[in-house]
Amino acid sequence: MSSRHFFVAGTDTDVGKTLVACGILKAAEARGMRTLAIKPVAAGAEHTADGLRNQDAVMLMAAMTETLPYHQVNPVLLEPPIAPHIAAQQVGKRITVSQLSGLCRGAMMQAADLVLIEGAGGWRVPLNRHELLSGLAVELQAPVILVVGMKLGCISHALLTADAIRADGLRIAAWVANQIDPQMLCFDENLSSLKALLGVPFLGVVPYLLDNKRGVDAVSAYIDISIL
Repeated sequence: MSSRHFFVAGTDTDVGKTLVACGILKAAEARGMRTLAIKPVAAGAEHTADGLRNQDAVMLMAAMTETLPYHQVNPVLLEPPIAPHIAAQQVGKRITVSQLSGLCRGAMMQAADLVLIEGAGGWRVPLNRHELLSGLAVELQAPVILVVGMKLGCISHALLTADAIRADGLRIAAWVANQIDPQMLCFDENLSSLKALLGVPFLGVVPYLLDNKRGVDAVSAYIDISIL
């Protein structure tokens, strides 16, 4: 298993985890690194010529340097775009941490310099009645890269998420600010507060105007992975 593997978590759903993860992958590729990404659980899929596909997983596959079949990048795919444990119940599936851990470890057998495991939604996403997706990060002992969606309330969301990550015994390797609200008031002041209060390495700010408009190559220019 790669010694440089990270779990990409977000302060909420739709905060840009995939965009940031793809930017990190491209930044690593520019440094000559071999990269791999896994989206263990995805809820929300479209019918394509290749079968059901989740757009986040497809983006990760396009951004990483190594080649894996779709079912290894995204081993658990649920069609309804709802909470994974509810989607799983609707189709009669049961998802467990041990199952996901084995699937991830299998994919991570492929040689790579950097491996990203992207979560789903926020940190405390249920997999079943007793387990949370955060348990996978614990099982893999993966340092966390936290993506903060910059909007009103983001400071509380970020600090609560950071507290939960640390309570689970994991290290926050770094964080990224993703500007998801172009009208956010006092952006710079909020950013400064987060830098001081989180107290972990900062990879950079992804501006709103780049979000899904100029591609992950442009995003990678705003992310400094040297501290990873």
